Amino acid sequence: MKHIETLIAEGGNITLGAIYPIECAAIAADDHNSVAMLVRREGETLNALLKRLDKAIAQFYDDGEAIDEINPT
Repeated sequence: MKHIETLIAEGGNITLGAIYPIECAAIAADDHNSVAMLVRREGETLNALLKRLDKAIAQFYDDGEAIDEINPT
């Protein structure tokens, strides 16, 4: 999960847990942006969620687009 490690090494953070009314979410942010906000899928393991978060961070680094599954557009 090298992209999570890079984000944290550069001063960013991740948060895992409940955010009412969502039972489990994974959020990654740097100093200025929400990088990714994912909702844990039914039956998804925590490890699988972290792998998806790592991929979402990589996508943000590649194209600057954040994935947001929490806030409807």
